[in-house]
Amino acid sequence: MTQFLLYIARVGLYLGLFYAFYLLVMRRTTFFRLNRVLLLAGSYLCLLLPFIRLRTETAEVIVSDLTIVGVGEAAESTTVSASVPWREVLLAVYVAGALVTLIIYMVSSWKMGRLIRNGNASALDDCRLVLLESEAPSFSWGRTVVMSRKDMQENPAILTHERMHVKCRHSLDLILFLPLQILFWWNPLVWITREELRLLHEYEADEGVIKKGIDATQYQLLLVRKAVGEHRFSLASGFQHAKLKNRITMMLKKSSSRWVRWSYLAVIPVLAVLMYACNSPKESKSVAPETTEQKVSATTEAQAEQNVAEAVTFDAIEVKPTFNGGDAGEFVKWAYSQLNYPEKAKKDKAQGRVLVQFTIGTDGSVSNVELVKGVREDLNAEVLRVVSSSPKWEPGKQNGEAVPVRFSFPVVFKLQ
Repeated sequence: MTQFLLYIARVGLYLGLFYAFYLLVMRRTTFFRLNRVLLLAGSYLCLLLPFIRLRTETAEVIVSDLTIVGVGEAAESTTVSASVPWREVLLAVYVAGALVTLIIYMVSSWKMGRLIRNGNASALDDCRLVLLESEAPSFSWGRTVVMSRKDMQENPAILTHERMHVKCRHSLDLILFLPLQILFWWNPLVWITREELRLLHEYEADEGVIKKGIDATQYQLLLVRKAVGEHRFSLASGFQHAKLKNRITMMLKKSSSRWVRWSYLAVIPVLAVLMYACNSPKESKSVAPETTEQKVSATTEAQAEQNVAEAVTFDAIEVKPTFNGGDAGEFVKWAYSQLNYPEKAKKDKAQGRVLVQFTIGTDGSVSNVELVKGVREDLNAEVLRVVSSSPKWEPGKQNGEAVPVRFSFPVVFKLQ
């Protein structure tokens, strides 16, 4: 569940960057068909980017919870706080939003289908024409063009416009974009880009109408007269589309130079940098927060392996041992900086948890280093080597006198 949410978040980030690039660079050009293809292809490519890693696999040694375990203590279960299950809440909100988005489009499709069934249908060479007796906004969906009988008689340019939508298969673009809206309903750039895609459809249809020989000025005046009312169906391509000023401006705009297409390649390094940042390996070794006191817990394994009768448990000691002027966490940081992932273990993809015990003597030296739980010989040996080479501690004290203290030290080897 967590991995799915992280995947959705990462793809949403890639999509946001790609759409921002489109809005800043690509939308200014007159390459309408190319922009349509790249907008859809780039969107689906972003779904695959999280699976592509730009960095090689690295090995990571993790000190498990950075826990100092005292021997001889009573067993203590991990306390689970009664916090809000945020992952479950986020997943529920995400699923609810996706369902609402899907329902909205299902209702829109049903209303559009009902209107089409109520009209008088006839077959043309390249499409199916449905005429309505009422004055309804014209639109097209699939190979069907819907318009009022009055518009058919008085404004034949509208039919030409809608037939261009059918010819260019603009409805297919909207169908392909729908899964992205459902999956990434929470990303506002997805909705903005959907409107940009519909605007590209209008640009391309307008361009086709002008190329058919219809007078551009008269056609623009027709757009102005028809630009009244609300677009009925969010899935369909309609004649009365919003952003009329953009459409007229684009019709008057000089065609973009072919060399401008090369500027589109700039999106590749931009996405690559983002992928590099999102996939960076965790080369730094995890350390416990310096302000957090190390947790003391019990282990039955430690009790079974205790062989230094006079050693005092970490929990019972009055003055706890210190390392390099700090608490036990300083030893964890030092040990972590010394640990290396054996090459043979990395090659074999060996992972696991190694647990050792050691005693801090009255002179601060580390002795009696023993393996309690191991994974394999080379991993066990690496932990034993590092712990055995530990510098002297400041010994713990009981009743004012230095006494030996027994610790258990866990290390988790994990390939990242």
